Amino acid sequence: MNSVNAILLLSCPDQKGLVATVSNFVFQHNGNIIHADQHTSQTTGLFFMRLEWNLDHFDIPREEIGEVIKPLAEQFGMTWHLQFSDYVPRIALFVSRHVHCFHDLILRKRMGEFKADIPLVISNHPELIPLIEHLGVHSEYIPITPETKLAQEDKELALLKEYRIDFVVLARYMQILSGKFVSAYPHRIINIHHSFLPAFAGSKPYQQAYDRGVKIIGATSHYVTEILDDGPIIAQDVTKISHRDSVEDIMLKGKDLERIVLARAVRLHAENRILVHGSKTVIFE
Repeated sequence: MNSVNAILLLSCPDQKGLVATVSNFVFQHNGNIIHADQHTSQTTGLFFMRLEWNLDHFDIPREEIGEVIKPLAEQFGMTWHLQFSDYVPRIALFVSRHVHCFHDLILRKRMGEFKADIPLVISNHPELIPLIEHLGVHSEYIPITPETKLAQEDKELALLKEYRIDFVVLARYMQILSGKFVSAYPHRIINIHHSFLPAFAGSKPYQQAYDRGVKIIGATSHYVTEILDDGPIIAQDVTKISHRDSVEDIMLKGKDLERIVLARAVRLHAENRILVHGSKTVIFE
């Protein structure tokens, strides 16, 4: 139960011998592969792989594995990331007035559904601070106005550095982040959108869905980029609705979807199961 695995995520131009070479690297150093998954894009000619192996008898010290991988990566033109299964990522939650996703993530974390710490919650509404602190999480109230936005974001970035945050989750945080903020955490800010993008984007999505008489609604979790609601999609889901559903019914079903989809995205990111390529993601589940 105390065994540690190394997790290697890589992408590069597709070419012969990739799987054999990477697998042989683990074998030659007495490692045991636990999971291996790969995908080749027929349109771009790119190869993607997630490889996980046990370190019990691996003959390279874990702090030196990255240096040993570098020549192999250069040979094949790889972009790669190495992580270890005993590392516990640190998450900051950003929340506004809607707290259903915040509650859900806190509960799932306490139940052990994903391995991560949540040492910091930032809210732009003061009425949530007592609730957050009642749950035993440190909170910071940072109001945002058009005039103070950039200065307040500097405070937020300083807090993220102070608390050694690995990635940020916007748990229905109703603020648009600046380009400076997004660039500080590329592909490390996860948002939940209250619709199946790109349909019914903007204000009052449930009212729009109700007015159009749609038969399904959805939720989308994606990485944040400088273009609003246009980042690489991590997870999506839908549920059926009918003419019998009121706007309130649709909103309730939508909140359930948001909880599920955001939690799935957080788990996938925390477990190093996502490779981003341009506007798309490759998910190794």
